[in-house]
Amino acid sequence: MSEPSIFFSDVNERQGSFLRRTFVLGGLTGLGVLALTARLGQLQVVQAQEYTTLATANQFNFRLVPPPRGIIRDRDGVIIAGNRPSFRVLVVRDETKDLDQTLDLLGRLIPDTLERRRGIIRDVNAAPRFSPVPVKSDLTWEEFAKVNLYANELPGVMADMHETRYYPHGGSFAHVVGYVAKVSDRDIKAVRDKGEEPSALLFNPGFRIGRQGVEAALDDQLRGEAGGQRVEVDARGRVVGEDPENSRPAVQGKEVVLTLDADIQNRALEVFGEESGGCVVMDVRNGDILAMVSSPSFDPNLFVSGVPSDIYRAWRDYERRPLLDKAIYGTFPPGSTFKMTTALAFLDAGIDPSERVTCTGGYRFGSRTFRCWRAGGHGSMNMHDAIKNSCDTYFYHLCNRAGIDRIARVAEDLGFGHTYEIGIAGQSNGVVPSQKWKREYTEATSWDDDPKWYPGETLSVAIGQGALSVSALQLAVMTARLANARKAVQPRLIKSVDGEPYAEASFPDLPFSAEHLDIVRAGMAAVANDVTGTGYRASQLGLGDILMAGKTGTAQSRDYGTGSRGPRDAVWSRRDHALFVAFAPHDAPRYAIALIIQHAPVGGSVDAAPRAREIMKVALLKDPDMRARIERPLPPEPEAGSLIDEGAAPPPPTAAEPGSATTEPVPVTPDPPAPQDIPGPQPYLPDPQ
Repeated sequence: MSEPSIFFSDVNERQGSFLRRTFVLGGLTGLGVLALTARLGQLQVVQAQEYTTLATANQFNFRLVPPPRGIIRDRDGVIIAGNRPSFRVLVVRDETKDLDQTLDLLGRLIPDTLERRRGIIRDVNAAPRFSPVPVKSDLTWEEFAKVNLYANELPGVMADMHETRYYPHGGSFAHVVGYVAKVSDRDIKAVRDKGEEPSALLFNPGFRIGRQGVEAALDDQLRGEAGGQRVEVDARGRVVGEDPENSRPAVQGKEVVLTLDADIQNRALEVFGEESGGCVVMDVRNGDILAMVSSPSFDPNLFVSGVPSDIYRAWRDYERRPLLDKAIYGTFPPGSTFKMTTALAFLDAGIDPSERVTCTGGYRFGSRTFRCWRAGGHGSMNMHDAIKNSCDTYFYHLCNRAGIDRIARVAEDLGFGHTYEIGIAGQSNGVVPSQKWKREYTEATSWDDDPKWYPGETLSVAIGQGALSVSALQLAVMTARLANARKAVQPRLIKSVDGEPYAEASFPDLPFSAEHLDIVRAGMAAVANDVTGTGYRASQLGLGDILMAGKTGTAQSRDYGTGSRGPRDAVWSRRDHALFVAFAPHDAPRYAIALIIQHAPVGGSVDAAPRAREIMKVALLKDPDMRARIERPLPPEPEAGSLIDEGAAPPPPTAAEPGSATTEPVPVTPDPPAPQDIPGPQPYLPDPQ
C-alpha cells in the first residue's frame, strides 16, 4: 500500500489565501473602527454643542404667551376698554387619554361646558400640539376650586388665571370702540392674501383679535408682543416643570386715548331708551368727537369668550339691528335739517333772503301738488321765517332757481357725501343727488330708463327727501361747520397712540361768505329760541344765558303717495324718522350735535330735540368756561336812593367776549318751560317738524 503524496504547493496556497482574507477583513475592521472613532469624535467634539442644544430643546420648549391688549381711554383718562383677571379652565389634547371621557368628567364639575361640547372639541382638534385650549373663562371661585381639587383625576385639564378684555361701560361704546373675538379662518386667509405669513400668535387658542370700531382699526398697535414660557417636558411632551429665569414676559399693547367723553357717551345712550338711531357730538373748534352712539346697543363683553348662539340670533334678527352702527354706517334722509344747506345754495345763487313766498299749504308743480307739513300754510315767508318755521313751500318755490347741481355742491362743501379719516373704515358715503349722479347711477343699475334729471326731483331734495341720504356723523360735521363759520372742520376720534398724537390736520376755509352763514345761523337760533320756532319748547337748556341754535326735522321713511304722512300708531318700520341738529352756545359756539331717531313715534321736535338737549347739557356742564358762565352771580339789587328810578328798566349787561368766563353781572333769563322727561313717551305737539 503506497503512502499518500504531500503537495506543499497546495498548503502554501491555502495558507496564502487565509492570510489574504485575514488581512482584508482586518483592514475592513480597522477602517470601520477608525470610521466609528472619527464619527464618535465628530459627535462628541465637533458637534457636541449642536446636539446639546437639540437635547435641551427636547427637554425644554417655549409656550407662546398672548400679550395683554393695550388699554383704551377717553379724553379724561377713563378706561373704556381694559383688562381684568379671570379664572379659566384649559384642556391639552395630547395629555388626555380620552378627550370625550375628559369632557364628560369636566362637565360634572362645570355643567356649562356640556352645552358647548361640540365647539370645544372643534377648538381642541384645531389647536397646535400641546397647546392649552381655553374651555371656559370667567370661572367662579367655586368652579376654580373644584377643578383644582380634582386635577389629578382629570389628565390634560388645568385651571389658571389670566387677563381678559373687559369693557366697563357695557354697550355705551360697543359700536365705536368695538370688541375682540376669536381668530377665524377668514382672518388667517386675509393675512395670506396680503402675501404675508400669519404669525404664530394668530393660531394660539387664547388670542383675541379686534373686531369693529377702534379695536379693529388699531389692532396691530393694541396687540402688543407675545411672550414665551419656558417649560420642562417629559418624553411624552407633558409639562413637568417651569424655567421662569429663561422665560420671556409678554409686552402689553400700546395705550390709545380717544377724543370721546365717557359722561356724554353714557348719557347719550341713556336718553335713547328703547328707541333706535344714532347720535354724534363734536367740538366745533377742533373737530373732536365727544360722543358717537348707536342705539340699541349690545354688551361687547359677551364676544370675548364667545356669544351664545341664541343671543346672537336674537341680535341678528331684531328689526332695530343692535349690531349695526347707525352713527356712521346707517344712512337716512335728513328731512328739514337739510334746509340750511338749501338756503346757502339759494344765497349762493343770488336769491335775496328777504324775498317772500306765500305758503298756502302746498306748491303746485306740473300735475302734482307738493304739500307743506302744515296743511293750513304758513303765510308770507322770507328765508329767516322759512328756516324758523320749516316751511316746505318756500324751498319748493325757489329750489329750481338754484338748481340741483348747486345744492349738491353746497352739500358736499358742508360735509355730505364724504367719509372721514377718524380711524374707522367702512363708513357710508350716503347719497348727494346731482345730474351727474343720476347719469352714473342709471348706467350702473339700470334703475331708470331716462338718466335726465327733472326739476320735480329737485323739490324733494330741497327739503331733505328723495334720493338724498346722510349719516349722523355727516349731519354733525355740517352743524359744526355752520357753527364754526370759518373753517371746514374735520372730525377726529383718536387723540393719541402710546402718547404720540395720532393725527392733526389743518382745516381749509369754508367757501361761504360770513354774511350768508350769519343769515342761516340766525334762522337756526330762531328755531330754538323764538316762541314760534319749531324747536322752542324742546330746546330750552335752563343754563342761564346759554342758548342753543338748532333745526328739527321729520323725514319720510317711505312713499305715502297721495295719502297723509302716515299714522303715528303705525308699525315701527313704517314710521317717519325724527332728527335734530344744534350747536351751543349760539353766540359763541363750542359744541355741535346731530341726533337721529329711526322710525320715531312722532317727529323731530318731540322725539329728537328733547334728547339732544339733555346730551348737550352734559357737554356744557363739563366745560369749565361754560360752568363759569352759568354760575355768574346775579346782578346786585339797587340801593335805596340810587339814581335808578323805581320801575325803570335795568341797564343793559356789559358785553363779553364770546365764550369767555367773565364775571360781569348779567340778567338771568326767565325760567324755561319744564323739561320733558327723557327717556319715555313724549306728549304730542301739533308741529312734527
